[in-house]
Amino acid sequence: MDIKDAARPLDGAGVSAFLRSLPARPLLLGLGEARHFVGELGELRNEIFRHLVEHEGYRSFAIESDCLMGLVVDDFVTTGAGTLGDVMERGFSHGFGASPANRELVRWMRAYNEEHDEKVRFFGFDGPLEYWAASPRQALTGLYALLDGPLPRTVVTRETLDTLLGPDDRWANEATAMDPSRSIGRSADAQRLRLIADDLVALLDTQAPLLSAEDRERAALYGRTATGLLRYHYWMADTSPARWARLSALRDAMMAANLRAVAGHGPALVFASNLHLQRNKSFMPFGEQVLQWWSAGAITATHLGDRFAFLASALGTVGDDAPPPDTVEGILSTLPWDHCLVDARRLAGAATKAVPRSSRDFAYFPLDPAHLDMIDGVVFLRQAVGLGSLG
Repeated sequence: MDIKDAARPLDGAGVSAFLRSLPARPLLLGLGEARHFVGELGELRNEIFRHLVEHEGYRSFAIESDCLMGLVVDDFVTTGAGTLGDVMERGFSHGFGASPANRELVRWMRAYNEEHDEKVRFFGFDGPLEYWAASPRQALTGLYALLDGPLPRTVVTRETLDTLLGPDDRWANEATAMDPSRSIGRSADAQRLRLIADDLVALLDTQAPLLSAEDRERAALYGRTATGLLRYHYWMADTSPARWARLSALRDAMMAANLRAVAGHGPALVFASNLHLQRNKSFMPFGEQVLQWWSAGAITATHLGDRFAFLASALGTVGDDAPPPDTVEGILSTLPWDHCLVDARRLAGAATKAVPRSSRDFAYFPLDPAHLDMIDGVVFLRQAVGLGSLG
């Protein structure tokens, strides 16, 4: 098969044609990053999202960023609260607020909402995590405050909750990433907080009829974030060889839970690393181990089936590193377009002899030819020049 028969230029018509080719209309359309901070990909993502909103009825955007910080951005794009500069500083984790493409996206979403009654929404769907975890304070106290009247005191008083949480810096300790003994995740206070979080989530279920739809949504986010963070902290204190595989799996499980909530708002574009959106199992060398876990995309696809679709991105020349001709990226580089959208399953049939690419850019994750049949489409950029810092 001629590879050109599986590809089309990446424009609005091509995106709509791709959606029509799927077995079902996706509630979540994942657009993966082969590498973070590729300026050209961010710009293409913005074009795709604008088209999806204006022509395909999409109403949400979700990004691999702190789910609680994302509330700041959503408030800005829906109500105009704050300033764009402040929102970019306080509303993103992982350094994503410094991305010009993210700034332009937030600006456009706010401008769109000023002119339309049906608003577009912004979501972060990562946990409040780096390689370590943040304090569960915001999630626990936020959930506590939203529950009705004196009822939370049947679980814990606010004073006791504050005492158990203690200073935030004892939770957000970067040293715990490599030294489990520095974690408080299995302390008596942390263990009690896990039980309290569980009881508060159960209390939320009993009080749901008293809350507005907006407060129920916010409380559910706080609840799953609090329980997820405390569970993550527990495993941060683990000293067994399973520690990092478990932490990796827990992070993606938190992402997947947030994505299922996003899906409840109707069709959404999801932007994250290919590794978090892929359907195949994740493998990562880690010292003498090879860690294995299921990604957020794999978990989400289990729940949504055909209502989840995944577009992986791939880059041809990355900086000055051109792909060998026998790799997937090398094959795609023969196409006549600078940016194109490729049917991944048809590509799998045309690239049966392709070999995995080895890139000199440690931050770039090439496509694995063995997994092309688990991807719905590939967004290919012939060249990536605007490479930002990974921090």
